[in-house]
Amino acid sequence: MLRLRKAIRLESLGLPFKKALPIVAAMGVEGIEISSRTDIRPAELSRTGVRQIKKLLDDHRVSISCVNFSSRHGYATAENLEQRIDATKAAMTMAYELGCNVVSNRIGKIPTAESGMLPNLHQALEDIGRHGSHIGAVFAARTGDDEGSDLLELINDLGPGSLSIDFDPAELLINRFEVESAMQSLGPAVMHFRARDAVRDLSRSDNVEVQLGRGSIDLPPLLAKLEECNYTGYINVQRPYSAMSRSEMAESLEYLENVFG
Repeated sequence: MLRLRKAIRLESLGLPFKKALPIVAAMGVEGIEISSRTDIRPAELSRTGVRQIKKLLDDHRVSISCVNFSSRHGYATAENLEQRIDATKAAMTMAYELGCNVVSNRIGKIPTAESGMLPNLHQALEDIGRHGSHIGAVFAARTGDDEGSDLLELINDLGPGSLSIDFDPAELLINRFEVESAMQSLGPAVMHFRARDAVRDLSRSDNVEVQLGRGSIDLPPLLAKLEECNYTGYINVQRPYSAMSRSEMAESLEYLENVFG
């Protein structure tokens, strides 16, 4: 049976890491998603720092569910690609040291074979995957830039263990991709799941993110597929930071509990 392992994205609270932990603990979640750009930076983390952070996490009975590594460009873009690969590996090493095995980023839109950029993407992801296999962490592509079937084709074209999935249903819907078919394609590769929602804004003829449970995402079929695939990871809730984000996340967590029954 799929277990509800609740997590939240730390950036949604708008607080620094240490100040956020007591609030996170009071919300009754098990995990937090941190950013390797803003919350904890690999280059600034010493061995002593690792021990201190792990103690803080233990004291508040919270684990790191996912490390978010964001980059301006994807892994098919040649500009500064080596630096991007090295920074991704550093985030993966940091994640493992802090007891987390998932690092997430957007990989960028998958290029066509005719573009000449596809080998960059393959080589970068296989390099990152080898590093992950060596240290015990995985790199997960966040959904939203491509159809699920195209991501699955990419995964199959890469070496084993090179790429996993950070499934974001709202981002798929916002970009007009099929959500449930993407989950059917990618379910076995999902290592991180974002409980986000979105709806069509008729006034703007666009799809926009909304609070979980108030949009068009049908959550139960997605969770059923995760259960079928023996998913054991976290269910991550997030909202854009605002004066209301904390209460919105609390309501979203309650909504999840009701869905799980």
